[in-house]
Amino acid sequence: MREEDLILARAIVAQQQQQQQDVSPGASPAPLRRTLVTNLQDKTKQFRRTRSLNAPSPFQQFGPCGRIMKNSAMVMQIQDPASQRLTWYKPPLAVLVIKKVRDSKVLQPFVQLVEWLIHEKHMVVWVEAAILDDALLTGDKRFTKLQDKLITFKDGRDDLTDKIDFIICLGGDGTLLYASLLFQKSVPPVMAFHLGSLGFLTPFQFDNFQEQVTNVLEGHAALTLRSRLRCIIVRKDKTEQEISTFKSSQDPSTNILVLNEVVIDRGLSSYLSNIDLFLDGKHITSVQGDGLIVSTPTGSTAYSAAAGASMIHPSVPAILVTPICPHSLSFRPIVLPAGVELKIAISPDSRNSSWVSFDGRNRQELLHGDSLHVTTSIYPVPSICAQDQIADWFDSLAECLHWNVRKRQKCLDELSDLTGSGTEDSAIDDIVRGIENLEN
Repeated sequence: MREEDLILARAIVAQQQQQQQDVSPGASPAPLRRTLVTNLQDKTKQFRRTRSLNAPSPFQQFGPCGRIMKNSAMVMQIQDPASQRLTWYKPPLAVLVIKKVRDSKVLQPFVQLVEWLIHEKHMVVWVEAAILDDALLTGDKRFTKLQDKLITFKDGRDDLTDKIDFIICLGGDGTLLYASLLFQKSVPPVMAFHLGSLGFLTPFQFDNFQEQVTNVLEGHAALTLRSRLRCIIVRKDKTEQEISTFKSSQDPSTNILVLNEVVIDRGLSSYLSNIDLFLDGKHITSVQGDGLIVSTPTGSTAYSAAAGASMIHPSVPAILVTPICPHSLSFRPIVLPAGVELKIAISPDSRNSSWVSFDGRNRQELLHGDSLHVTTSIYPVPSICAQDQIADWFDSLAECLHWNVRKRQKCLDELSDLTGSGTEDSAIDDIVRGIENLEN
C-alpha cells in the first residue's frame, strides 16, 4: 500500500472512530471495521474527491447566466448569484494547503492550520513537495512532527484531478492564481486567507480560522464562480486539421487556463503593435498601440482597470477587451458575451512581432502567421465567500482600490454664508437701496 493510502486509511479510521463515539459509545467496533474495509476497497478501485452540489463540471456552465425557457411564454430566467451555495455530498476528507512562497510571515499560520486540520479535523492534507525543503519549516519542531502525515505533489508532474476536496490558500492574490493553475479541469472550492499584500481575491482573515474553516466543512458558505479563459497558441506551420485537434484537446501543453487576463504587448520593440482581432472568425478591428488585454470579470479589476476599462462583477459571464495605449482617440474598451471565440494575430504589415503572457506567466513570442485563440473555459474557479458574492466584491473595491473615496460635501446647515442670521436682513436692505436708486 502506498504512503498516501496509509495516510488516507488513518484519516478514515479517525473519522469513523469519532462518528462511532458520537453515535453510540458502547457499540461494537464491527461496523467501524466494515466501513473502513469498504472505504479502502473503494479507494483501491478509484479515489474520487468529494464534490459539492454546485461544483463545476463539463456539463455545468460558468456562473449565473440567462436562459430562454422553451415554453409558450418564452420567459427568460436569470439565476440569482445568491443561490450559489456550497453543499457537500459527504464530509470532505482531502484538503490542499497552498502557502505564499518566500514569506516568513506565512510559516506559523501554515503550521498552525495544518496541525489543526490533521489533529482536530482528521483530514488528509496535501502540500507542495518543495515545502519540505524549506529551511525555516524544517527547523520548526511542530512541523517536523507533521511531515510524515502529509501527502506531497510536484507541480507539472503529479495530477491532482479528483484527489482534492477543497483548497485553502494562505497568501495574496498570486497564491489563488497559482492554485487555479494547478487544475486544468474541474477546480475544487477555494478558501483564500488574506496573508499577502493586496488581497483583492482573499476575503478571509486568519484570526479565527478554526470557526471559518468549520463553517466551510459544514457547507455554510456562498460561492462565486470565477470564469477562466481557455487560450491556445497556433503556430503558422499548423494545418487546419491540427488546429481543430488543438481546440478539441484538453492537453495542458496546448491549453492554457487564465483566471485574470491575457496580455499581448510589443515587448522591447520601439514600434507600435499592429494586431488583428477576429470575433468568431470575423475581422473586427486592428489594434495599433502598445498592445491588448483580454480579461475575465475577475481580471477586470487588475491590469484592465489600470488601462481604463470598467470593472465587472465576477458573476457576470463576459470577456473584456481593453487596448493598451491605443493610437486612436475612439478606441474604447468593450465587453463581449462569454463563450465567443477571439482570434488574435499579428497583422501582415506589422513592423515587429508581439509577446503574450498568461496571468503574468509563460511569456512567449507571437511571430507573423501565429495566432492566439481565446474563449471562456467550461471550468471556472469556485471561490468561497466570506460574506456573500456582493458584499465581498464591494468590500474589496473599497479596501484595496479605495473606490469612490473622496471628501464628503458639507450639508447646507454647515455653510455659514447661506444660513447666517443676517442673510435675510441683508437681502431686504439690498431691495430698499435698489428702489431708492430708481426714484432718484
